[in-house]
Amino acid sequence: MSNTDPHSWSITLTPHRSLTRGGFIAVMVLIAGLNLVWGIAFAAIGAWPVLGFMGLDVVVMWWAFKRNFADSEKAERIIAEGDAIILQRLSPASRTDVEFNRRWLKVELEHDEERELVGRLFLRSHGQSHEIASFLGAEERLSLARALRRAI
Repeated sequence: MSNTDPHSWSITLTPHRSLTRGGFIAVMVLIAGLNLVWGIAFAAIGAWPVLGFMGLDVVVMWWAFKRNFADSEKAERIIAEGDAIILQRLSPASRTDVEFNRRWLKVELEHDEERELVGRLFLRSHGQSHEIASFLGAEERLSLARALRRAI
């Protein structure tokens, strides 16, 4: 967050991923090894088609992890400067900016206090509605909503 100007504020939000690249390799070696052992065991008793399905299982797991790593490279940045609030959606391939007027912007959080449920967080202005921080946990979204309301 920047504190040089009282009307200037920014935050960059990124998804948290606890699995490192080394951990990914270890998990994939374990999955592939176990599937290979079980696949050979099934092939030995005559159920050889199972070996192919177990290989397919490894490919699907690899794809899912790779997709997860690709999603972790995305980010959202919210910048408040003067009368403008800028929402930037960042990914390795593209960047999208949406600008709002600070005076007309509303920060809306779906929050059921009775059941203690925190839902989606939106920036809304003049018919535009943009969900933000969907990858954050409920308490993090609640804290972010408070910080955004103070910044506006």
